[in-house]
Amino acid sequence: MKIALRYLRARRKEAFISITTIFTAVGVMIGVAALTITLAVMGGFQASLTERVLNFSPQVQVLSSEGSISNYADVEQRISKVSGVSGTDPYIVGQGMLSSGRGIGGVVIRGVEPSNRVVQAEWAKYFVDGSLDNLAKPEPKGGPIGEVAIGSTLRDKLKVKLGDPVRLVVPIMGADNALSTRTGDFVIGAVFESGMSYIDENMVFADLARAQDFFGRAGRVDAIDIHLVNLDRTEQVTAALRKTLQAPFVVRNWIQYNESAAGGFELLKRVYAMVLILLIGVAAFNLVATLIMVVMEKRKDIAVLMSMGATHRAVRLIFVLKGMIVGVAGTIAGLLIGALGCFLLARYHFIHISKEIYGMSTVPVAVDFTSFALVALASIVLCLLATIYPARQASREMPVEVFRS
Repeated sequence: MKIALRYLRARRKEAFISITTIFTAVGVMIGVAALTITLAVMGGFQASLTERVLNFSPQVQVLSSEGSISNYADVEQRISKVSGVSGTDPYIVGQGMLSSGRGIGGVVIRGVEPSNRVVQAEWAKYFVDGSLDNLAKPEPKGGPIGEVAIGSTLRDKLKVKLGDPVRLVVPIMGADNALSTRTGDFVIGAVFESGMSYIDENMVFADLARAQDFFGRAGRVDAIDIHLVNLDRTEQVTAALRKTLQAPFVVRNWIQYNESAAGGFELLKRVYAMVLILLIGVAAFNLVATLIMVVMEKRKDIAVLMSMGATHRAVRLIFVLKGMIVGVAGTIAGLLIGALGCFLLARYHFIHISKEIYGMSTVPVAVDFTSFALVALASIVLCLLATIYPARQASREMPVEVFRS
């Protein structure tokens, strides 16, 4: 170890080798820092995407192959007895045109129970004006049907504010499959901002009972969303629900709905990691050239050591330790810079991105210490591999031939 450390300190005529060693360590440091920061940012995007997916899509959903569910109160009661279920949210969905006199837009109307704790838990945090409770407020006779909640983008499109009247026109399918329309007057009771442009521009929430009457589906819902206690038990709870709810009910979960998106994001994360590991590899294998130059420069020293009784294994160990010192120093420095970069990104949010595209205005960061450990391990292993050839060459030097030359 002492000899390896001594070889890191260059005499004046060996200054070039010392500078090359420094640049090699800096290369490892940059690669490690870049990989740790990239994995943290990708993890942040993945966590944010997962959160939004789970907020805007059902964790578990019960549908009926026959269409709407008429006895949904009884179905909810049966669902609540399944272990792992924390709540249910029955709803209906319809399409229509919403107009204000100053603007018009196609919308998707979702009838929900405003006081339902699942609905409150999923949506209350996104409301910027008014609240879900306003949807259930009683309206005077002869007045509007009720209040609705719209997204901030739709609010700007219709040029309305809280309390303004709007008119909703929806298609209605009759019992004989005859298509007609129904028109109703509503009031803006709340405005939400989810960060998802499609939802903020197209989604409208209404009270479930009023939506059922307006669409002519009294006592029926299109589906029941189920909220779980622990998402890690999604598959187990889904299997239990399928046993409890036989045909015509169909049970699906968020994994099935979003499998392709989650898989694609995970693949992208792995590709980025592989590319940046190659960057560390390039820096690590610069170590090969540096150590070979050291071996050439220290041929006489190696010959002296071997003539004094140093074994081939001891000589190999000297150069392995020298390479590992450089690699470990670069790795530790890279981890520190990566951790500092993640801290600064998370605290000061100095990198801004398009909120309309990504649903967030700054780069998210999710630090995973396991990723840091794996990056450090990969870097050290690559540096170790890079020392093998120069160390073997050094141990093959023949003292007699060196002294003769």
